[in-house]
Amino acid sequence: MPLVAHSNLPTFKKLAEEGCDVVTPDDAAGFPGAPELHIGFLNLMPDAALEATERQFIRLVTAFDQSARLYVHPFTFAEKHHGEAAREHIATYYENFYELQQTGLDAMIVTGANPATSDITRETFWQPMMEAIEWGRGNVQSILCSCLATHAVLKFYHGIERVRLPQKRWGVYSHRLSAPGHPLLKDTTSPCDGPHSHVFDVSHEQMEKAGCEILAVSDEAGVYLAVGSDPCDLVFFQGHPEYDAVSLLKELKREVMRYTVDERSDYPPFPAHYLPTEAIDVLDAFRQELVDAKRENISLPDFPEEAVAPLVANTWSESGRMFYRNWLNTLRPRP
Repeated sequence: MPLVAHSNLPTFKKLAEEGCDVVTPDDAAGFPGAPELHIGFLNLMPDAALEATERQFIRLVTAFDQSARLYVHPFTFAEKHHGEAAREHIATYYENFYELQQTGLDAMIVTGANPATSDITRETFWQPMMEAIEWGRGNVQSILCSCLATHAVLKFYHGIERVRLPQKRWGVYSHRLSAPGHPLLKDTTSPCDGPHSHVFDVSHEQMEKAGCEILAVSDEAGVYLAVGSDPCDLVFFQGHPEYDAVSLLKELKREVMRYTVDERSDYPPFPAHYLPTEAIDVLDAFRQELVDAKRENISLPDFPEEAVAPLVANTWSESGRMFYRNWLNTLRPRP
């Protein structure tokens, strides 16, 4: 059954234009008696990534293939920390968490966020995020956590301290599936690619000590996917199956822009195992031109995003859709 566009959230229209199975409430009413699944989507990303993150995660949810009408309910906290455009988007299209608690949810997705401090408990969203997750653990069937949300849950319930890496783990890595009989890995193929983009890390050993089961792991990049002691009560992604093909390219562009304004002293390294040779050639030429322009104090060249974007490939979307389909298929729809 399709995703129901139960509001005017622009993401619904964009996904329909991409060919995702999205229907209006009137169309959904043509399936009287069909069960429903209601997924709460807690979006903690900053302004620049707010709508893209929303679209990426909801796109993965459209992988659902069971006979139930699917509803996604976006919500967030700390709106005052957003700019005017993001606040307007949230006020217009996002739902109130208190009201969602009253109507009920069947599962939740909690995104990552850009860390502002090494102490995760000092993040502005820490308390409301953990209050939402605490409520969810007693009222929904499963909570899927992404990146920083994974670190937050492991800290809150198990006292695990994430470790700051010497360098940002950034790129597309190959992962082996380490528990092939687990329901989240049904019909998936090992190895599978997956993006990582995080400065902080929780190791394979730390997760296992907390009773987690590791489902997908890389010798180079560490844990990609794990679950809590209950098979699907808590789902932990430390990687980003939701990423678009160009997400890492856009992150590279942001880091290069930080270099141009001297917010970072070094030119950023390229994301690992992501760029084909032709793209590296284009970016190497740009880097040299940029370094020369900075040294000579002349006009800086534009980042060659349009030239590189067609050259990068998404090698992780199919496995990402299978992970999400399998997760959604573990949920019991409401009549």
